Amino acid sequence: MAPLLVLLLAGVALASRGDREPAYRECVSTCEQRNCTGARLQDFRAEQPLYMRLTGWACLDDCRYECMWDTVSLYLKEGYAVPQFHGKWPFSRFLFFQEPASALASFLNGFANLVMLKRYRSSVPVSCPMYQTCLNFAIVSINAWFWSTVFHTRDTAITEKMDYFCASAVILHSIYLCCMRTLGLRYPSVASVFGALLVLLFGCHVSYLTLGRFDYSYNMLANASFGMINLIWWLMWCLRRHSHQPYLWKCVLVVVLLQSLALLELLDFPPVLWVLDAHALWHFSTIPLNILFYSFLKDDSLYLLKVNSVQKLE
Repeated sequence: MAPLLVLLLAGVALASRGDREPAYRECVSTCEQRNCTGARLQDFRAEQPLYMRLTGWACLDDCRYECMWDTVSLYLKEGYAVPQFHGKWPFSRFLFFQEPASALASFLNGFANLVMLKRYRSSVPVSCPMYQTCLNFAIVSINAWFWSTVFHTRDTAITEKMDYFCASAVILHSIYLCCMRTLGLRYPSVASVFGALLVLLFGCHVSYLTLGRFDYSYNMLANASFGMINLIWWLMWCLRRHSHQPYLWKCVLVVVLLQSLALLELLDFPPVLWVLDAHALWHFSTIPLNILFYSFLKDDSLYLLKVNSVQKLE
């Protein structure tokens, strides 16, 4: 499937206990004054690895990273729980990867989508009525996982928005995919109008979140609503037709597990070894679901071809 509900439910806090800590603020201020001005800044840039410069890591970012760990050490030394910083747990940076486990999991999800897309194209003829819709869904999904990888590699205002917006596009396209499969093959005009409405809805959604302050509460509510529509619509169709199409269990399992595995996010524990957190576990858990959903799309497309062939013979 694709990054659905929980990918968008994780609202990023504007401030957390760690970055409100006076020791952290003082450390960052001192580091910035000492290392990020004048000749010291030139020295920093000269010594900074090329891969860090190319991925946009600035002197202030390094100050925040180092001061974050100084503050974490202070908290642990005093027996306090590990705090979050800027809405995130402290992660041990690997090369230029800010959240290595989540970045890897996102990449593997995207790779799984790409591999399964190639298998779909090699197994399903272009003449299948759902071929282009499934192809478009795969492209939207791969794009979403690409931006998820970028966001977890380097968290900035732009990469965060692209991660959210592209994930929203996947949910809405999954709804359109369901509409095409359940109604569009019999009533193409209905699917066309519905698709246009979804595009308009997506445009309004992005505009609202872009033109003003990013409203995390609205984003959570909107995508939770999209996700529930997607879940209920697929389930109702599958359960009504499963006796005629036994392979529909794959779709049912995917949509149910996507929502069930989302509960991993509720664990929200400090990263194990400062790398593996609940969000990364959720991303890793969706990899086999991507494979299973494309298997469903392939089986369903071949079923449609078989039905159309029988109808022509009759």
